[in-house]
Amino acid sequence: MNYHALRAIYRFEMARTRRTLMQSIVSPVISTSLYFVVFGSAIGSRIQHVDGVSYGAFIVPGLIMLSLLTQSISNASFGIYFPKFTGTIYELLSAPVSPFEIVLSYVGAAATKSLILGLIILATAGFFVPLQIAHPIWMLSFLVLTSITFSLVGFIIGLWADNFEKLQVVPLLIVTPLTFLGGSFYSIKMLPEAWQTLALFNPVVYLISGFRWSFYEQADVAVGLSLGMTAAFMLISLAIVGWIFKTGYKLKR
Repeated sequence: MNYHALRAIYRFEMARTRRTLMQSIVSPVISTSLYFVVFGSAIGSRIQHVDGVSYGAFIVPGLIMLSLLTQSISNASFGIYFPKFTGTIYELLSAPVSPFEIVLSYVGAAATKSLILGLIILATAGFFVPLQIAHPIWMLSFLVLTSITFSLVGFIIGLWADNFEKLQVVPLLIVTPLTFLGGSFYSIKMLPEAWQTLALFNPVVYLISGFRWSFYEQADVAVGLSLGMTAAFMLISLAIVGWIFKTGYKLKR
């Protein structure tokens, strides 16, 4: 294991966050706070409780997941795309650094940034609504697992993208809609039966449901199933990354 190279890449990516603090941390926190104000006040005045939990508190796990997913993908995709854009990725590939070390450093940095952001948003939510975390260890486990999984997805997108436009296509057209339709602001039990069945094909439902259970012990699907689906998604992403480095897809001109 080349710890020097791993540490150098990781520290470089973390330093980039400090240089873009407004964009990386402040902006997502302010945006999420606005969701608390708008949805908590406007919709919360009409929907008092969901499964015995006040609506303002009910949407907290979904909003954290919304920010976590988008920021994990954004951090990881831009982190690996920029070396591709500048051509320095070829120096990295020719250096004595294994693909595992490259993935571990870039994905590790992206997941760390997303995890920090998620905890800041969680602390911020406490100023707007009364929070309770029934299972803090499971809550942190879901945060870490989701951060790593979607950082891997972002890493794949960064390797696949040929331009900045493609870099934004998947998060904007796929991930964000799936998150909004995945029960961020409602329980899928509130939907008609046919739509409930359709919602189960949305992988984000399992992430949000498991994460919400760690707060209020309320879930749309079984917690074990949520963990299993998240772990399966992570393994699929790892397999795709392994295939990319093995075949050189989008890495070789």
